[in-house]
Amino acid sequence: MQLQDLEQFEQIVIQCHDNPDADALASGFGLYRYFFQKGKDVRFIYSGRGKAGKSNLVLMLSALKIPAEYVTNLEPPELLVMADCQYGAGNTTRFQAQNVAVIDHHERDDRAALSEVPEGFTEIKSSYGSCATVVWQLLCGAGFDVNADPELATALYYGLYMDTGQLGDIYHPMDKDLRDALHYDRGIFSQLKNTNLSRMELEIAGDALLNHRILEQQHFAIVKVKPCDLNILGIVSDFVLQTDVVNTCVIYSTLPDGYKLSFRSCEKEIKASDLASFFTAGIGSGGGHAEKAGGFIRSDLFAERCPGDTPETYFERRIAEYLRSYEVIYAKDYEIDLSGMKRYRKKKLPLGFVELGEVYPAGTPLLVRTLEGDLEINVTDDIYLMVGIQGEVYPIRAEKFARTYRRTDEPYTVKTEYIPSVHNRLDGTVRNVSGFVKSCVPTGETLVYAKKIDRQTKIFTAWDTVNYMLGNPGDMIAARTDDTHDIYIIERQIFGQTYEENGETEKPGETGDAGDVRERQRIPKHDRECRRT
Repeated sequence: MQLQDLEQFEQIVIQCHDNPDADALASGFGLYRYFFQKGKDVRFIYSGRGKAGKSNLVLMLSALKIPAEYVTNLEPPELLVMADCQYGAGNTTRFQAQNVAVIDHHERDDRAALSEVPEGFTEIKSSYGSCATVVWQLLCGAGFDVNADPELATALYYGLYMDTGQLGDIYHPMDKDLRDALHYDRGIFSQLKNTNLSRMELEIAGDALLNHRILEQQHFAIVKVKPCDLNILGIVSDFVLQTDVVNTCVIYSTLPDGYKLSFRSCEKEIKASDLASFFTAGIGSGGGHAEKAGGFIRSDLFAERCPGDTPETYFERRIAEYLRSYEVIYAKDYEIDLSGMKRYRKKKLPLGFVELGEVYPAGTPLLVRTLEGDLEINVTDDIYLMVGIQGEVYPIRAEKFARTYRRTDEPYTVKTEYIPSVHNRLDGTVRNVSGFVKSCVPTGETLVYAKKIDRQTKIFTAWDTVNYMLGNPGDMIAARTDDTHDIYIIERQIFGQTYEENGETEKPGETGDAGDVRERQRIPKHDRECRRT
């Protein structure tokens, strides 16, 4: 959906969910400003038990001049636009309207009346951390300059800030782009972020910390927080992780329709984002980045699939299952056992590559933003970026590129939901890789050994000893035949599309030595080096 699709209507009402939070107010405000600029008869409303009364929201409404009206009745408008919610959902007062549009970032609610929303009038990005991001993307697509409106830029930034645990639970690259692009009023934002806690919420946080539970063997903490502003979860999470015997933790609070979770990790071998995905698999959603992540568990699915469990017993069971579920490989020192692995060669399918020296001068520190995460790299004349068939990005040395690929004159189109971008960390400029990507095809002369993995595997590659590649059962572990320390994971679908068999299966003792996966040692952080950012 594009905002231009809604300009056919003259009378427009923007509605956010009942008892709105900062993200809901920011999202509705962004849509209000857009349609107001287009000369529409537009209102911004919310409903619920009463007016927004939290100190930070009252300040937000007044300082940023957000014209949100509290209503209990509404004459059916020509168009009702739901912001940060879904029409007919349980957290939203249902008003009648001639037409309805939905702009949201939550999972599609099967209890909502989405069937009453016309086709093409729905924009739901459930992988985004905030609805402010969805609205910002729509505004950019419509040519609306958000930074020309400092009040709106500040509102959107604060909405993202609050809905992602003070930016700690950001995992989608579009959320990161919003964070980096907005020119917000730092004075107002400073006031807002320091008006988050009421005295009652301070007591809630203190009570939660006093009633923590630590699983000493796993160095894992579980903390329940009473119903409160979800920003409190991030505050408690950050505090708990500072405990000397805690390496990972989950902080949770009960909502009307489920449980909101906040994860933290300071273990190199455990990303908070992976914990979030593992704990919510099949019953909710979760994600984030290495140190901080968030998630949500639906109460109906939890009751159905985890009968007899309380949240605490479920978390205890899942952390034990998680710690048994994976292996760790440090490729630089690892001697891979090639027995049972087949030889494969890359199919001669077009791939993309970027010569970083053509994007920025040598020596420039870059951040490459992709759907899989951010990659930090310094520009040199001998480092390229490969761009795969699904937009996946990885670095390659020019010498290895020359041995593995042949340049072509054919254009290369990046096909992915998010086009990778290159950020200059010195001056903040951003360049899209689609403007620099060239086409190449594998020469077919370089082979890999590969086989399916039957359990989750984390590989610290030879080129990145800090962040691991994660492989799930069914994915392929591969090692180049000309460098068996060049070990990496290839997602199962991508492998099937890009590789073909070439040669027989290796036999035991024929090539390579068996290498043992390093034993994971879960020890208190005061006895080891702990990575933090």
